[in-house]
Amino acid sequence: MAIPLGYTLHSLRARWMSTIVAVLGIAGTVGVFVAMLAMARGFEATLVASGSPQNALIRRAGATSEMDSLVQLEQVRIVEDAPGVARGSHGPLASREVVVIAALPLKRTGTDANVQVRGVSAAVLSVRDSVRIVAGRFIQPGLNELVVGKNVAASYAGFELGRTAQFGGAAWTVVGVFDAGNSAFDSEVWCDGSVLNQVYQRPRNLFQSVTVRLGSPAALASLKDALLADPRLTVQVDREIEYYAKQSKQLTTLILVLGTMVAAVMGVGAIFGALNTMYSAVAERSREIATLRALGFGVGGVAAAFIVEALCLALVGGLLGCAAVLPLNGLTTGTMNWQTFSHLAFAFSVTPPLLLAGLGFALVMGLLGGVPPALRAARQPVAAALREL
Repeated sequence: MAIPLGYTLHSLRARWMSTIVAVLGIAGTVGVFVAMLAMARGFEATLVASGSPQNALIRRAGATSEMDSLVQLEQVRIVEDAPGVARGSHGPLASREVVVIAALPLKRTGTDANVQVRGVSAAVLSVRDSVRIVAGRFIQPGLNELVVGKNVAASYAGFELGRTAQFGGAAWTVVGVFDAGNSAFDSEVWCDGSVLNQVYQRPRNLFQSVTVRLGSPAALASLKDALLADPRLTVQVDREIEYYAKQSKQLTTLILVLGTMVAAVMGVGAIFGALNTMYSAVAERSREIATLRALGFGVGGVAAAFIVEALCLALVGGLLGCAAVLPLNGLTTGTMNWQTFSHLAFAFSVTPPLLLAGLGFALVMGLLGGVPPALRAARQPVAAALREL
């Protein structure tokens, strides 16, 4: 025979001090756990949003990122003429790109932070059609002009429209601000690739990657086959969205590992809190438990009542922890992108699956904290407890 749920809830209210302590412990643990998951999810989403299934990124074979890649101009031209590359009125839709890291001052602190500066071609807005100029205009070829991502304009000093910025030993004029749809490009500065090579005294015929627009998503196969079969090339070809998904894995994994470790340590504390609460309940209610057994409630019913009590504690704590994390959704923060050694702004992403994971984690803690006391309650000798009445 099952013990009514109302009896269990009444027991929790009667021990409200210890109940609150246990609930807050579980809530704090769940909050940290979900927040770390939301951080990892937001970072991953920002990098993945930088890629398009309609684009392909070509770099040197064996290069792990654009930073350690080199592609010669002759190879770039072969790529641009390859099958599968979309063409516009002015030729192939391809952007020859170089990247450097510049230390630029933050508005908030005045200290320098690394920003990725990307040298691009005139066709880049046709290749990455999700990027929109929201203020000013796009750069003109051959000039020391910049367009900056919205996060750069908001976070770095001297990058407002019309201002002159200094890096690489040259002066640059900010002529535009772009919105890249909350992708990693919003944390970048773009300029003419040939000018960037010249300022940093690099050979003009060397680039680090080529991003091309595909005639269709299915055209990647023919492009890859053609480029890999050409003996003049030693390149690797990735769909752009897959390249950025790979780039996100290292830091996403690190955040998840650290988050799991912190949550595990806090979870042990929360479980001991629940154990303490439930063992105290068993000790205080030994006569009560014996009376229930004498009235016909079986061992299973008594054990189930204490387990349900612990799960109720955990559920309330889990709901509070999830509620505490909800305001973080969409909050912008930043971290170092270890693939490029540059600062990357991204937003926490608190999604329903993450909240469900938090609630599941809470219930596991409740179960681990509730089963041992429940077993003790169920095994208490009935006769001895009744003699104390």
